[in-house]
Amino acid sequence: QVQLVESGGGLVQAGESLRLSCTASGVIFSIYGMGWFRQAPGNQRELVATITSGGKTTYSDSVKGRFTISRDNAKSTVYLQMNTLKPEDTARYYCRSQLGVINYWGKGTLVTVSS
Repeated sequence: QVQLVESGGGLVQAGESLRLSCTASGVIFSIYGMGWFRQAPGNQRELVATITSGGKTTYSDSVKGRFTISRDNAKSTVYLQMNTLKPEDTARYYCRSQLGVINYWGKGTLVTVSS
């Protein structure tokens, strides 16, 4: 059974940092592309960052230069380092693993940034 479990969310003030983690089980982690998405209340889920199995990364314009995605295949874990957080970063953050048309999602971790 495939499981993705996110952690690291919380309440922080604007300008502070958080690091999210997502640990996978039940998959051969190293061959999957991984991504972080977020969804704020009333909004659609949006892409934040992705990392391929080979380590190539992409970012949305809204987080470029502030967030960094990385992965540790030995730990089956993907990270999202979030710096200089803004109130508009407030959302539930979801981890996704992707291999072709096969997608798995975690349940998310809540990030709240106060002004």
